[in-house]
Amino acid sequence: MRIAVTGQSGQVVTSLVERAAAVGEIEIITLGRPDFDLAQPETIAPAIAAARPDVVVSAAAFTAVDKAESEAELAHAVNATGARAVAAAAQALGVPVIHISTDYVFDGSKTTPYVESDPVKPLGVYGASKLAGEQAVLAAAPEAVILRTAWVYSPFGANFVKTMLRVGATRDELGVVDDQYGCPTSALDIADAVLAIAQRLVSDPEGSVRGVFHLVGSGEGSWADMAQAVFDASRAAGGPDARVKRITTADYPTPAARPANSRLDCTRLAQSYGLHLPDWHSSVTATVQRLIAGDR
Repeated sequence: MRIAVTGQSGQVVTSLVERAAAVGEIEIITLGRPDFDLAQPETIAPAIAAARPDVVVSAAAFTAVDKAESEAELAHAVNATGARAVAAAAQALGVPVIHISTDYVFDGSKTTPYVESDPVKPLGVYGASKLAGEQAVLAAAPEAVILRTAWVYSPFGANFVKTMLRVGATRDELGVVDDQYGCPTSALDIADAVLAIAQRLVSDPEGSVRGVFHLVGSGEGSWADMAQAVFDASRAAGGPDARVKRITTADYPTPAARPANSRLDCTRLAQSYGLHLPDWHSSVTATVQRLIAGDR
C-alpha cells in the first residue's frame, strides 16, 4: 500500500514513516516544498498524482497557534484552502483521504469530554482555520475521514515534552498551567491508528465508516499533570528534573486563547474501527525514555 502524506518533517509525518517501516508492506511518500506547498494550491494536485497513492493523509498544517493570530491569512490559506485542494486531488484520483484536525475547533466551555456532534466554536484563528479546513475537506471529498486530535507530542520536532526536558535542564522550578484539561496524545500512537484506518479503507472501502472522529490518548490531565509525568519519567531515566509549580491560565497569558476543556470522547472511533489509543502516561514515559537515551 502506498500512502502519500502531506509534509516532510512534522511529528505525525515522521511517526508515520517510522511506524510504516516497522509494519512493512506500506510505503510512505512524503510531500513537501518545493514540489508541494499548501500555500500554493496549484502545486498540490500534480504532486499527489505523481505519488500514485492508495490513500492520502492530510497531515501538514499551520500549527503555530499564537502566530496564527497575526498571520490569519496564511493560516487559512494552508489549513483551509490547502486542505481542500488535497482532498479534491484525492477525490479526483478516487482514493480515500484522512485529514488530521484538532480539539481547537471547540471553545472548551463544556464540562465533559466533547463528542463529534457537539457544536463547534473556535476561540482563535488557528481553531477557526482548522474548522474551515474540516468543512472544506468534506465539501471536496464527502467520504473523507477526519481525525481530531490534541496535545500532540513525540520524540520528533518541537512539542511540550521536549520543551519541559529542555527547560527543566536549566531550572529548578517551572510554572505550568493547571486549569486547562485535555488528553495528551503521542504522534506515534496517532500514526498506528492512521495506518490501521488506511488499511481498512483500502481493504474494505464499502464497510468503512467515514466522517469525523476523535483520536486522543486514553486518560486526561492538565498541562501541569503532563509536566509532572514528564519529570517523573525523566528522573527515573536519569534525565533532567524540576519542580512543577501549578499556575492558572491568567498567570500565563498568550496571544491566542486556549480552550479550558480539550478532552475528546473517542467512543465513535472505538465502535467504528476498534481502535483505543494507549494511556497517555505510558506513552509519555516511552517518549521521555527515548529522548533521554538520545533516540530521536
